[in-house]
Amino acid sequence: MSEQATPTGGGSLVGPVEIVGTGLIGTSIALACRRAGLEVLLTDTSPDHVRTATGLGAGRPRAAGDVPQVVVVAVPPDALGSAVGAALDAAGPETVVTDVGSVKAAPLAAVQGHPALSRYVGSHPMAGTEHSGPLSASAALFDGRPWAVTPGPSSTPSAVRQVEALVLLCGAVPVHLSPSEHDRAVARTSHVPHLMASLVAGTLAGAPAEHLALSGTGVRDVTRVAGGDPRLYSQIIGGNATAVANLLAEVRDRLDLVLEAVAGGDRAGLESLLGFGQAGTRVIPGKHGVAPQPMAAVRVAVPDHPGELARLFADAGASGVNIEDVRIDHDPGRPVGLVELDVVAVRADELRAALESKGWTVP
Repeated sequence: MSEQATPTGGGSLVGPVEIVGTGLIGTSIALACRRAGLEVLLTDTSPDHVRTATGLGAGRPRAAGDVPQVVVVAVPPDALGSAVGAALDAAGPETVVTDVGSVKAAPLAAVQGHPALSRYVGSHPMAGTEHSGPLSASAALFDGRPWAVTPGPSSTPSAVRQVEALVLLCGAVPVHLSPSEHDRAVARTSHVPHLMASLVAGTLAGAPAEHLALSGTGVRDVTRVAGGDPRLYSQIIGGNATAVANLLAEVRDRLDLVLEAVAGGDRAGLESLLGFGQAGTRVIPGKHGVAPQPMAAVRVAVPDHPGELARLFADAGASGVNIEDVRIDHDPGRPVGLVELDVVAVRADELRAALESKGWTVP
């Protein structure tokens, strides 16, 4: 498409798409747009990030005279409101602006009263990793992932449709929420869990080596997201302070009950609280957003040398049993890795038998 191309209205996304902020999320969106054949314009306060993203094939630097159809603002939370405002200021008369920040009410409030507010639609892809920067980006990052679309009261239907088109083009599934409902939802499903993981991980810092030698998959599962950038996550959580604080108060009340039950030897009370947590795991949507099915872990001892994982997956595939998830546990002092293959519970015995027939040790 020509640099001077005029954006079109409605829900048809033909480009160009401008990405403001070429970190992990911004560059991944750019790569997804390029995968679909769209022209992508790149803008960032860091020339190095733009050069890196350009080298990855994510697009080209925006030039004077370019008129993007859609602008995607993908900057850190503290800069989001001003960056959305600047994008609306610089936008063409039909350009739609969205952002992909983790909090939605704050940037909307920051641009209230802007004359182009009707062409702003907030959004938030529920995808990412604990890594950052354009080198961690992937065109497939959003495939099959939910992506919240959070229009404000004045957003036009055509602007909403264009953002929906972007979401679908990136391979994601649009989920419609109001900005405030979105913020309550991510406080529950992302922000508070991240804080809990950080608190648990903090108990490991400075722990005796003999304690850490007992680390297994449980502590790794609970603490994984705590490896994220503290500066970034302090901005994300700080931008959603009200919703996070309300949920933390609920967690604090339950923690007080746990302390009382443990210290007082109240087994019935402790069992009730643990059961409450177990019930919570059962309502997390399963694969493809459907209701979760009962799962079982098939544990397999895998020698720690090249080619063994590939052989295991080939043998598991030949069994005809679908693998829903995989975890690898490397316990200190054990010459093999222990791989856990999650499968639908009713087919676990079938997979165990198939793997044992191929010579695998299935504890």
